[in-house]
Amino acid sequence: MFKMFGRIMGNLMTKPATRKYPFEKREPYEKARGCIDADISNCIFCGICQKKCPSGAIKVSKDAKSWEIDPYKCIICNVCAESCPKNCILTNEDYKVPEYQRSTNKKIKE
Repeated sequence: MFKMFGRIMGNLMTKPATRKYPFEKREPYEKARGCIDADISNCIFCGICQKKCPSGAIKVSKDAKSWEIDPYKCIICNVCAESCPKNCILTNEDYKVPEYQRSTNKKIKE
């Protein structure tokens, strides 16, 4: 009983272990992966990123010169960014804002 009372008093006298999230944001860790971006101006539409993507989130059409990513399938593993020969695919440390409704796929055309 006294052991539990000591823990209760200790918890009341110390700071909380959590942050007040919207007001106090944590700095991202080094090499953190937040979201995938593409610089389509340098893309040669080779399709290597589509072949290497383990979740099948990327669709590349060489004929239409379009590149498409489904953000709900993407697991942000960074394989596409590492395999891109022109370094068109970039990984940002910033996380996307949560969405309340599912939007359409991101389409980029040259």
